[in-house]
Amino acid sequence: MSEAVRIESIGAGGGGVARAKDGRVLFVQRTAPGEEVLVKIAPSRKRWANAQLVRVLEPSPARRPAPCPHYERCGGCTIEHLHYSAQLETKSLIVREALRRIGGLDVDTPEVVASPDEFRYRNRLSFTLRRLPERQVVAGFHELGRADRIVDITAACLLPEPALAEVWGQIRAAWGDYAARLPSGPELRLTLRTTSSGMATLLIEGGYSAGQPDVLLALVPSLRSIWHRARPGETPELAAGDDVVEETWGDETLQVRGSLFLQVNRGAAQLLDAHVLGLAAPRKGMRVVDAYSGVGLHARRFRAAGAEVTGIELDVHAAAEAERAGVRTLQMTVEQGLPQALPADLVVLNPPRGGVDPEVVRSLLGSPPERIIYVSCDPATLARDLSRLRDAYAVKSIRCFDLFPQTTHVETVVELTCSIM
Repeated sequence: MSEAVRIESIGAGGGGVARAKDGRVLFVQRTAPGEEVLVKIAPSRKRWANAQLVRVLEPSPARRPAPCPHYERCGGCTIEHLHYSAQLETKSLIVREALRRIGGLDVDTPEVVASPDEFRYRNRLSFTLRRLPERQVVAGFHELGRADRIVDITAACLLPEPALAEVWGQIRAAWGDYAARLPSGPELRLTLRTTSSGMATLLIEGGYSAGQPDVLLALVPSLRSIWHRARPGETPELAAGDDVVEETWGDETLQVRGSLFLQVNRGAAQLLDAHVLGLAAPRKGMRVVDAYSGVGLHARRFRAAGAEVTGIELDVHAAAEAERAGVRTLQMTVEQGLPQALPADLVVLNPPRGGVDPEVVRSLLGSPPERIIYVSCDPATLARDLSRLRDAYAVKSIRCFDLFPQTTHVETVVELTCSIM
């Protein structure tokens, strides 16, 4: 059935939030705050439903024509139809409401620091490649609202840095009939990364045979290495090219290999890193634990200021790169390594989207550091973890950084001080 509704806000999934006449909460993609829209309500649960936008009856000033040619169907971006200032306001409200509703924290609306680049900012993208019947190949992102479908994404996509977009177009042209130069199999995951100098690495996940990686390297001049792992959790193996590709990240020179993680938005990440360094205020003799430390970018700077730093990182390539830079790193999970690394004056937490394991919280409460700096990429799990720590820690400051323009994703940095010492 169709119904006219007023969009109240934008939810964490990118859909506009509205109320149906029967009181159910509706989520409507491609809408903007404040506008009246006609929607078709899908079969639903008792309290909420997804709804499809039929027509905008009264547009919001926040709305704009989406610049990307793939946006109509693509689920890679969800709020590109909002002016950038409205995107920042949306993310600020998403973080505030998550901390209030899930974490029970009475917080002000946080500042969101804008990305230096609104478009063409990503140095790494993952594409799903699917081989279809009749020797057709599609490679791109999942369709909005249809996770079973893949939208074919060309170099015209506005997310990748210019160098990455160029290499992606070249790889598509070079992979051959039915992508025969890539590993065989019905579906592959392709993660393409470009460095500050424009060199590229490709990680292929899934598939059976090795394909023809040497041929692909020869046809794509900027592609320096191809890595492969058949199953999730395995350590990637070099299929062709250079074992190490050099990357310049701020004032650091890194050796990139395998599945090594770096933030996708180098300009916004440097603003975030500078903020963390300022909050940490490292000094000689200060004991710091850098948990989920990656290549140890924070740890390197703390160590340069004289702090005694221990990193904890599970990924073998990232841990090795941190050790190469002189950072003592425990190559294990944080729940395993944190009891060994404590006590400390400061713990920096930078977990994946799932947040920290309950064992991490127990370790922090059992041997509480004076301060915690929590860097989060998911407001919901951040709120949950802050709630678990609230009996021993108070929130001192919150600041967000927009590392993911055109989406509702946002990085949040929270400084916590111990209240029981």
